[in-house]
Amino acid sequence: MSKDGLISELQSIVGREHLLTGERSTRRYRTGFRFGQVRALTVVRPGSLVELWRVLKVAVAAEVAIIVQAANTGLTGGSTPSGEYDRPVLIINTMRLSRIDTIHGAKEIVALPGATLDRLTQQLKPFGREPHSVIGSTSIGASIVGGVCNNSGGSLVQRGPAYTEMSLYAELGADGTLRLVNHLGISLGETPEDILRRLDAGAYDDGDIEDAGERRASDRAYQSHVRDIQADTPARYNGDPRLHFEASGSAGKIVVFALRLDTFAKQDNTRVFYIGTNDPDELTRIRRHILSSFENLPIAGEYMQREGFELAERYGKDVFLLIKHFGTNAIPKAFGLKNWFDGITERLGFGAGISDRLIQALMRITPNHLPKPIRAYNKSYEHHLIIRMGGKGVEEARTYLSSIFPTAYGDFFECSDAVGDAAFLHRFTFGGVPGRYKAAHSRQVEDILALDVALPRNTMDWLPELPEDINSDLVARSVCGHFFCHVLHQEYLVRKGVSVADLKARMLQQMDEKGIRYPAEHNVGHLYDAPLELKKFYRKLDPTNTFNPGIGKTSRRKNWQ
Repeated sequence: MSKDGLISELQSIVGREHLLTGERSTRRYRTGFRFGQVRALTVVRPGSLVELWRVLKVAVAAEVAIIVQAANTGLTGGSTPSGEYDRPVLIINTMRLSRIDTIHGAKEIVALPGATLDRLTQQLKPFGREPHSVIGSTSIGASIVGGVCNNSGGSLVQRGPAYTEMSLYAELGADGTLRLVNHLGISLGETPEDILRRLDAGAYDDGDIEDAGERRASDRAYQSHVRDIQADTPARYNGDPRLHFEASGSAGKIVVFALRLDTFAKQDNTRVFYIGTNDPDELTRIRRHILSSFENLPIAGEYMQREGFELAERYGKDVFLLIKHFGTNAIPKAFGLKNWFDGITERLGFGAGISDRLIQALMRITPNHLPKPIRAYNKSYEHHLIIRMGGKGVEEARTYLSSIFPTAYGDFFECSDAVGDAAFLHRFTFGGVPGRYKAAHSRQVEDILALDVALPRNTMDWLPELPEDINSDLVARSVCGHFFCHVLHQEYLVRKGVSVADLKARMLQQMDEKGIRYPAEHNVGHLYDAPLELKKFYRKLDPTNTFNPGIGKTSRRKNWQ
């Protein structure tokens, strides 16, 4: 099929308004949160599941490479084209397909591919329920399906990686036949269009919903798994075969139409405890004691190192204020507006990063946004741990921390609701800081080296310590993480003229020697080599290499050539 013929066919399905071909109109879909801008043939935005199915059939017949994306917020470029392909690339954006159905009294949900975590959080509030993740990727508008397809970990200690065995998806067989597979556990009909038409309309009731049986809609074994502090393997990481099942961990190698997931009871009686210390061994002892001895696991436990704290204080200020005053649903809109503005300024010859520099100039003249107790602890202590406890765990943590602090190296305080919320919000501005820093210091920074790593559960010396020959190649560094799960996000701004690839290879070799797995939760994207087991999983799901080719630095060519 010719390019014009394909575009004409697609336009007849979704309409002219939702078929994008220009450089400016497609930019936001080709550009990820940090990476992207490779050309694409077109971007298609279907408005129903039936339209999505028809778009897929046309695209498969045209033998193009197909990338399906939702909010496009991935930090490793996994939902945007990258590099050179042997075929034209078609991007399908699913954000118009955003409905969420609550079932079984909101103890479970059915989410369409464009539904966001933020929308789910708001929809579950009247039921006293929560999704797998409540902040973090939620704050940048991430989709529910994207989290499951990446086995994203989230910040909540009790819930583990995003996971389900109940999904409705399209797969392309080795014989070139596109098939719709209904493992939702909901009776919706026989033919693909009948199934999708009923789901589009929400035309099913309790009588159509089957009991899950042996299929799980969350990682129910995680609480006991994370408590095993003697294990020499990580609690969670993307390449863990334990959690690869159909849509879960698929990274776009099948096309997900809907997922069925568990929700979780919200704990209202919660408190945040803020710990500061100059001895990281104190945090090690706290982690191991709580995981092995507490009756109640923390809801969340987040680590921040001082340098990352201060970078986020300066370069994450706008995101903090935006979420605080307008909510997490404002982030995707702001990101879209920023992309639009950058597209215009780049076309006018002003170069990249104009919006980032303007935002920084504005933020420098506004008052400090962080509460005084948090800033005071940052002046006194290099290492910060914030723990949110709920129910009986509040008194359990209060008693334990009061028995061990103050020490010669550290102390803790119990936060008010406002201070506790600010502490966690500050932690979750870390993700966008490296990109902002790079844009503001483009003459000093070669690129961002982002490492998202999972430490073995029995690791004692968890804090990354770099040799001087690597430290000298860095302009700035930020370390934070989900401390009880032993997942660390290490972001390094590499000095101009230094080979980022060589530096990364040296650092990953050190991690390999320590049994550290990577990536932990952002998935391989186009930055990491997928492990052998994960590559096998991808090839099993997509034998013709039609969907998201090149993911995990695999072949971008048809049939995996």
